[in-house]
Amino acid sequence: MQNAAGPVFLADCPARQAVEIVSDKWAAVVIHALSRGPRRHGEIVEAIGGVSRKVLTETLRRLQRSGLVERVEEPPRRIEYRLTDLGLTLLGPIEALNDWARTYGEAVTEAEEAEEAQEAQEAQEAAAS
Repeated sequence: MQNAAGPVFLADCPARQAVEIVSDKWAAVVIHALSRGPRRHGEIVEAIGGVSRKVLTETLRRLQRSGLVERVEEPPRRIEYRLTDLGLTLLGPIEALNDWARTYGEAVTEAEEAEEAQEAQEAQEAAAS
């Protein structure tokens, strides 16, 4: 794949870096959960569901290293997470992905189910011969 600057998706290319961030299973969900303002760790767990506290902590640390989320400590022992200005710039692309999923998610599910059925049929035919 090429763009005006040359090959894209090389190891050090910004496009690959962006894809790696949003393709993380929980990153986009965490960013979306923080879109309405700062939240504590437990509030994020409750807001998104299905994520363990350990995995959420790892995801938040990755997002912090990328400059997308900041950890804010307030006395006494209150820790909140919030999106940075850079993190806020991802809200539009994440919403675009959500729109795409709402529009085409059923078609993707149908394609996956058709492929699974085809593979099952082929396996059954192979076992019968």
